[in-house]
Amino acid sequence: MQFGVFSVGDVTPDPTTGRTPSEAERIQAMVAIALKAEEVGLDVFATGEHHNPPFVPSSPTTMLGYIAARTQRIILSTATTLITTNDPVKIAEDYAMLQHLAGGRVDLMLGRGNMAQVYPWFGQDLRNGVALAIEHYALLHRLWREDVVDWEGRFRTPLQGFTSTPRPLDGIPPFVWHGSIRSTEIADQAAFYGDGFFHNNIFWPMEHTRQMVDRYREGFERFGHGRADQAIVGLGGQVFVRPNSQDAVREFRPYFDNAPVYGHGPSLEEFSAQTPLTVGSPQQVIERYAGMRESVGDYQRQLFLVDHAGLPLDTVLDQIEILGTEIVPALRREMALGRPAGVPDAPTHASLRAAADVAAPNASGATG
Repeated sequence: MQFGVFSVGDVTPDPTTGRTPSEAERIQAMVAIALKAEEVGLDVFATGEHHNPPFVPSSPTTMLGYIAARTQRIILSTATTLITTNDPVKIAEDYAMLQHLAGGRVDLMLGRGNMAQVYPWFGQDLRNGVALAIEHYALLHRLWREDVVDWEGRFRTPLQGFTSTPRPLDGIPPFVWHGSIRSTEIADQAAFYGDGFFHNNIFWPMEHTRQMVDRYREGFERFGHGRADQAIVGLGGQVFVRPNSQDAVREFRPYFDNAPVYGHGPSLEEFSAQTPLTVGSPQQVIERYAGMRESVGDYQRQLFLVDHAGLPLDTVLDQIEILGTEIVPALRREMALGRPAGVPDAPTHASLRAAADVAAPNASGATG
């Protein structure tokens, strides 16, 4: 099972000091977070994509390409690549290029985003959000698997004899996760293609998450990709940890109370009871997240949001240290207990290439 961290890249004042980091500081902080994640043995670093203040990561491939040059092992991903407002041709080219530069350590999570104003900025209509996600991915899927593509659709100009370059590394497209919080159509899309489904459930109760994952698993089996328990599932999460739970709550409370998204709403205690947010000791986090599979079954990827709401970088790096040295090793052991042999790990470039190598002789033998 893969564990990692993701950042939405918000530039938020620290409510305890009133200081707001500059955009340059925030960008460099995200790089430092990725490097720290690799240092402590986490598997994945993921960045969001946003095109409006107060967020900075408008160009995920630029950031991830820079991080790729400074890391050796960690998988580089996105917490959302906007499949609706980005041109699928440009996504195909940019992420294939990143895949080459990173030696295959790349996958991506496609999503619609949650900022309505972005659609007109990129010449699209919010009312077409789901239709855009479906059509754009249908094209992206083909661009990575067919050397020459003819295409005509509703939302972009036709393509005739088009070849996306560079071609995917080793002929293996980057693995795709379809991210959604509430859109059942996206869970169905992930199931149809046999791709991964990531439910970023940081604002939602587990009952809702369970329903979305169940829908995806049922579709994955119905479309012939394997058993429902073999579907590829990822979850979001939020934690703030100190050795003493009372210290964690006291330190995190001002950040929670003033957070741009959920500040001035439910109390920290209410929000923690209703969502996966866990503020407490390492053992409390371990117990909470080890229990996630009781709702969604055995799954493949768990990402934690740790750097939002104005938390200073030193604090965030300390949180990642605790994740990597105390929490994740324990979760790996817990998640391995009773895990059925047929449940796959999260796909990587190496595993997908190995599967392709096995399939190739079989395919040629069948036609020889």
